[in-house]
Amino acid sequence: TEYGEFLHKPGRLFDNFDEIRNEIEADTARITGANKGISHLPINLKVYSPHVLDLTLVDLPGLTKVAVGDQPADIEMQIKNMIMEFITKPNCLILAVTPANSDLANSDALKLAKEVDPQGLRTIGVITKLDLMDAGTDARDVLENKLLPLRRGYVGVVNRSQKDIAGNKDIRAAQAAEKKFFKTHPAYRHLADKMGTPKLQQVLNQQLTDHIRQTLPELKGQLQGEVTRLEKDCSEFKNMGTGKGASTKAMMSYMHMFSDDWWKSIDGSGDLVSLEELSGGAKINRIFFERFPYELNKFEIDERKLRKEILYAIKNIHGIRTGLFTPDQAFEAICRKLIERMRAPSLLCVELSMQELIVITSSATRRIEKFPRLREELERIAVEQIKECHQKTNDQV
Repeated sequence: TEYGEFLHKPGRLFDNFDEIRNEIEADTARITGANKGISHLPINLKVYSPHVLDLTLVDLPGLTKVAVGDQPADIEMQIKNMIMEFITKPNCLILAVTPANSDLANSDALKLAKEVDPQGLRTIGVITKLDLMDAGTDARDVLENKLLPLRRGYVGVVNRSQKDIAGNKDIRAAQAAEKKFFKTHPAYRHLADKMGTPKLQQVLNQQLTDHIRQTLPELKGQLQGEVTRLEKDCSEFKNMGTGKGASTKAMMSYMHMFSDDWWKSIDGSGDLVSLEELSGGAKINRIFFERFPYELNKFEIDERKLRKEILYAIKNIHGIRTGLFTPDQAFEAICRKLIERMRAPSLLCVELSMQELIVITSSATRRIEKFPRLREELERIAVEQIKECHQKTNDQV
């Protein structure tokens, strides 16, 4: 039994492959419109058949140079980013499809593959349209892996033409014609057993199996590390208990842990000491003992102008009288003006201190990251308190 099933239509089995093609076209039109739009959303299709091999294929669009229809102006960059999102993954094999009737040296597929796989370890070349090459030309050197060699080589195929598709030419008939083409063509006759769609299926299946076998040890190590981490987390959960009030007790324990870590970051008594940068209380200390004096030193005091201001203040306070002593009001007026100049540097230090306290708060919740909602709520409440104190401090300044 052969059938296909779409992820967006679970439970419905398509046993007619014309219906599958129509559903692909219809779903594409639903998502992107009928005027050549694009979308990052994939169409997931599973095909079950005794005549196909176990493979997972991702069919990506070809690069479009000029936007048409409803396509955005940056269509080329969008498609390139979409392609790179998939082919940069080290566990995937890249199927670089290039038509034989174009210049292989300018192949977009091979160019992108070389960017992410410069040694050609994951790239398989596929040469299409071999039957459409100009008379007297062939792709023999390419298929023999001599022109632009790839570690995994090239496979040539001859697909159905648009006329064949419109005429509903049978796949088996198309494969028979493809087989005949390679066996009878003088340039490809010696490669006939290595060419064709069935051979491409076998190559993909075998190379995917080999690739999985090669990457399995690294994947196994990653999984083992994840299992170890999860086991460690589970061992902590075992100590929480299951009796009445156990969850409240555990929550209070983590809140105390957060409080302790927060204060340790402030007074410098934490277990982890950074050797690369200042943080926590040390950074706040630098704000007040280095940054604040630096900001104050930016102000230049004109002594001549200051003396004149003092003289005017004294005379204005004495009025029509002539005094022997400097009045307190004059001293206060001058000092008030000079102190006012300290307002901006002081508010800056308060702002920088608040930002560092928020960073400390985020850092202090890392040990409870396994409880994301508790961590989020603790951070929210702590940041609210910091901002409230920040406003009060600003008012006081």
